[in-house]
Amino acid sequence: MAVAAYASLVSLTDVLESIQHPARRHRLHLDKKQLQSLQQKVHFLQDFLELHSQRISPEMEVLARQLALVADEADDAIDFHVVNQLRERSQAKTRRRAAVSSFRQEINKIVKKIDSITEKLIMVEEERADVQEQQAIVSVSVGSTTLTSSDKNTMVGFDELLLQVVDELTRDESNLQILPIVGMGGIGKTTLAQNAFDHQHIVNRFDIRIWFTISQQYSVREILLKYFPKDEENKQGKSLAELGVSLHKHLFGKRYLIIMDDVWSIKAWDDFKLFFPNDGNGSRILITTRLLDVARPLCFNNHYFTMNFLDEDNSWNLLCEKTFAQKSCPYPELEEIGRNIARCCRGLPLAIIVIGGLLANSKKTREYWEFLVENITSFINFGDDDYCLKILSLSYNSLPIHLKSCFLYMRVFPEDDEIEVSKLIAFWIGEGFLKPIRGKTLKEAAKEYLKDLADRNLILIRKWTRTGKIKTCGVHDILRELCLRESEREHLIRVPKTKWFHNSVPMEDVCFLCSHKLYRQNKIHLEEVVNVGFQSTTVASPSVCEACNNKYQNLNNLRWVKVLIKLSADECDVTSPLHTKLGYLRLGSNRWTNKSIVSGIISLLWNLQILNLHYLDSTSLFEVWEMPKLRHFTAFDSRLPDPVEGQDSTVLENLSTLKVGHFHCSEEVIKRIPNLKKLNVYRRLSDDYSLTQLSKLESLTIYSRLKDIAFPTSLKKLSLNYSRLPWEKMTIIGSSLPNLEVLKFYEAFQGEEWSPIEGEFLRLKVLVVGSHNLERWGAEDIHFPNLHVLYLEHMQRLEIPLSIGDINTLQSIHLSSCNECTINSAVEIVKDQKEKGNESLQVYVNGKQVDEEQVLLDSDEEQINLW
Repeated sequence: MAVAAYASLVSLTDVLESIQHPARRHRLHLDKKQLQSLQQKVHFLQDFLELHSQRISPEMEVLARQLALVADEADDAIDFHVVNQLRERSQAKTRRRAAVSSFRQEINKIVKKIDSITEKLIMVEEERADVQEQQAIVSVSVGSTTLTSSDKNTMVGFDELLLQVVDELTRDESNLQILPIVGMGGIGKTTLAQNAFDHQHIVNRFDIRIWFTISQQYSVREILLKYFPKDEENKQGKSLAELGVSLHKHLFGKRYLIIMDDVWSIKAWDDFKLFFPNDGNGSRILITTRLLDVARPLCFNNHYFTMNFLDEDNSWNLLCEKTFAQKSCPYPELEEIGRNIARCCRGLPLAIIVIGGLLANSKKTREYWEFLVENITSFINFGDDDYCLKILSLSYNSLPIHLKSCFLYMRVFPEDDEIEVSKLIAFWIGEGFLKPIRGKTLKEAAKEYLKDLADRNLILIRKWTRTGKIKTCGVHDILRELCLRESEREHLIRVPKTKWFHNSVPMEDVCFLCSHKLYRQNKIHLEEVVNVGFQSTTVASPSVCEACNNKYQNLNNLRWVKVLIKLSADECDVTSPLHTKLGYLRLGSNRWTNKSIVSGIISLLWNLQILNLHYLDSTSLFEVWEMPKLRHFTAFDSRLPDPVEGQDSTVLENLSTLKVGHFHCSEEVIKRIPNLKKLNVYRRLSDDYSLTQLSKLESLTIYSRLKDIAFPTSLKKLSLNYSRLPWEKMTIIGSSLPNLEVLKFYEAFQGEEWSPIEGEFLRLKVLVVGSHNLERWGAEDIHFPNLHVLYLEHMQRLEIPLSIGDINTLQSIHLSSCNECTINSAVEIVKDQKEKGNESLQVYVNGKQVDEEQVLLDSDEEQINLW
């Protein structure tokens, strides 16, 4: 419940800040002091939940649930009054006074409820603190220690990693070293450590081997007492310091190996490290942890072992071990369905062990196994007293409260979905889950949240960008089940604030919340939903699917507005409902869309942060300048409208991404988007453009002819397409953009020769060149000293200079749709580098890796193997 309360408070804080923005003052009539008082109370409660989130008592859970409801009530009340005022801007003063009075009274009621809950929370926490002072800390361990000994030692698929661990532990390095093993819960870290601990080389190498299980809650004294033999009863009366001295004396002068299993914090290491002598005799500490933030500071030279998921063959082998106690399946008729069961475990050893234990004690019939594979996640999570979920929930429970709502949001994506990070971040921000970090944008804060969740092995990284950033991510099926269960327990199921609709499907045939297609049997009408129009307020009945109707509470309290969509000149008009709290709106509409209706409706969606108009004309959409929260604006066939003359238009301080068909760089526009970081122009850049004033611009993409080059020095990524510039202009790019890391151009330069100059492109990491006319490239290693990746596309005549391979940082060369002379020159570079001792450089042709043996000859027959 505390997670839902915290998420609601963060969202409410954002709403309160939004309505008090200077841009709203001339449009809204509010009691500023009252709202600021409410805001202070909300901030206090946020801090309170952050401080006490790891020790929420049942009494606090009840109060947190009440708090979440009150925060949502406040959100609804603010939305109601704001939308009413925006809709009736020209109302008489008496009506405005009545509206303000009504709003003030409603907020007063909410403040009283919040004060009451706050008093009770403080009282409960004080009582809990008094009780805790009277109790001793008890060590609790829920983890791999509850597995049977046979489960601990059974290891499949990690033999090579085991040899690496053993080799690292037995190296001739004399100083004491710490070697971490990192991976998500249930992936086999403890099993790997146990196999290393019992390995004969380790037994022969070390005089003393000690195993400490730490876990989230631990008592150093209790752990040390467990180590000493039971007959040493005199140890019971010793203090922690005395026990530590005893251990230090016992280890001194001996070569020892200590396993610290299930470590959750650096503090755990700090609590023990004084007891471990460094005698320069090759002693080692092996740590298992789920957290990269624990592994990185402790390991030597950033070296740690990462455990990955099992492949399909090893998953099947492990399932056979657990089901049949042998390495193969004795029932041929079950092998196909059995492999499918193993595949459904997604390579997680813990899940395979749980299912294997279930299969070992069940019917060996195809019918039963087919039933099991259809319900695999339920069997994994609900079998054996929820053992699997209990293990994984430790990672969730250890999260700071500000990360929990972001993790639980992963439930909205389908199983095995490859999630675009940009989309995920947009959703997190749109839902109001992110608490701002001073000095950072919400997008930057979201990236930190994502990295933290990935470092904790709760979110899986699927793909990386060319510059080493996370591109797509996902979540393991079992962790997704944990998200579903915890979000329901926490009541963190709120009406989504993101919306995407497209007019390819009639609006009455899609759910107005999730946009999924509706069929007669699952269509439900909301009879009491309030429609906020311009002339009147009516009651209407948008359609929702059965799943959304069951999932979201209080749908009938929503207020919504209608967008009129005209499909084509010959087709009828339809309407799409949008609720007024939307933060992310994507209109997949065409040129027939009724622009005046869209313009008026958008002004009521006062929370919008992301507006994607696709091909809708936005030149008259002046409401954009009244959206202080707007962060992303997209209009592929149009442009950002000019501010209205004579009006005090808002400076869009939060606007960071602008994607438009046309960009008119007037001074009025430039000064109102001072924090723009990403600009894409798909059709035409005005002839009098000057982007140098956009001092925070980091990414620029242009599909347009350019007369000259004048870009801000802040650029890190530049993409030019069809710009028709002479190659000599490349020198201006190289010398005037000192921060450039990614350079992409496609048919952007005219001519047959490019001669780089030393001292340019000093930070360039990624270079993408597409130019069918380029024949001569006078590049050497000194011209791109920091290049990591080289992409060449549609090169018909170019032979890559051999010295490109001498760039120390170069990792790979990628060729796409290139002539064989270009391909052969790349292969020659690999061959030359291997002769020089560089085995790491890779070459890919149309996505396939090649080596120096695959030299292409003129014969088509001899090229077949490569392609």
